Amino acid sequence: MIRLLLLSIVLLLLGACASGPGLDTHQVNLTITPRSAVAEPNLIRGQSVLWGGVILNTINMKSMARLEVLAYPLNSEQMPQRDRDPLGRFLVQKPGFLEPTIYAEGRLLTTTGTVVGTDRGEVGGMEYVYPEIEAGEIYLWPRDSEDTNRNRVRFGIGVGIGL
Repeated sequence: MIRLLLLSIVLLLLGACASGPGLDTHQVNLTITPRSAVAEPNLIRGQSVLWGGVILNTINMKSMARLEVLAYPLNSEQMPQRDRDPLGRFLVQKPGFLEPTIYAEGRLLTTTGTVVGTDRGEVGGMEYVYPEIEAGEIYLWPRDSEDTNRNRVRFGIGVGIGL
């Protein structure tokens, strides 16, 4: 009985150490960035990607929503790292409606999706070519996750201190 109790406690503690959205990445090509998707659109089309960044704009259309995102490299928890250089912009299309006050400008998200092509737009008066993905899973990070993720002590197998 004591062994079962100890095993349960250990499993609960290990489960508590898991963090991040845990998006399924086994079919994802982790080498593709938004910039490489624009540089070689015909080679990249149809590939599954894992990208994340900061929402710049949310637009709802008749049958789908479109998010404009400024991409950043992801850390080991699949969270966008805003303290690193951006990787370009990308568009996420998702069937249905996404509430713009929830998917608001400045929120962090991580998404899996399939590259479906490119679209042209304008950024700062200049033409811009966006890679466009059809979303699989979208994880919207809690509003305070960026601050709390930087300044906390984490315990698990070993000890890590993030400052």
